[in-house]
Amino acid sequence: MKLFNLLAAAALLALLPSCTTPTHRTSLVQASTVRVDQLREGVTRTQYSYWSDEGVSAPLRVRIDLSEQTAYFFRGDVKVGQSRVATGRAGHSTPTGSFTISQKVVSKRSTLYGRIYDANGNVKVADADTRRHSVPRGGKFVGCPMPYWMRLTGSGIGMHVGPIPNPGSPASHGCVRMPREMARSLFAKAPVGTRVTIVH
Repeated sequence: MKLFNLLAAAALLALLPSCTTPTHRTSLVQASTVRVDQLREGVTRTQYSYWSDEGVSAPLRVRIDLSEQTAYFFRGDVKVGQSRVATGRAGHSTPTGSFTISQKVVSKRSTLYGRIYDANGNVKVADADTRRHSVPRGGKFVGCPMPYWMRLTGSGIGMHVGPIPNPGSPASHGCVRMPREMARSLFAKAPVGTRVTIVH
């Protein structure tokens, strides 16, 4: 039964739109929360993504592995969680290197990707890129929602809630997408200045 539910969830996620749609559906897979002492006792986690930093007070740092499409969370040398991610697909690579979270916005919208509507409210471009598409007279551009936005670069790369349609495979325009519960947890716990390392 668990396998059936997992396969059904995966099929549903595959149908979700990319982050270039204003609905910006998010991963339906919830994060599990466990206590650090449970991890040390070897309690089996039922989900890939989890967060458990209770009782660990060292500064938080994040390591994102592009080849594994996984973010790892550490406090000092103690791993306190991990999350599936979806990073930049072909033509929209996620940069590697060391970064810090420089800005946090709970409800941000993309200024580059979204939909363009005409003056009558009809969608003219469903997968709009403001650098390539123009807004018709009387129309408007509506950027994709990027909840729990955490900026990493000046060029607009960050971490935020977003769909992970095919776990283990890149899918974004360069940002690091996470399931809602994981992005919300990271947003709440990671202050501006938190170190984020992205590797292959």
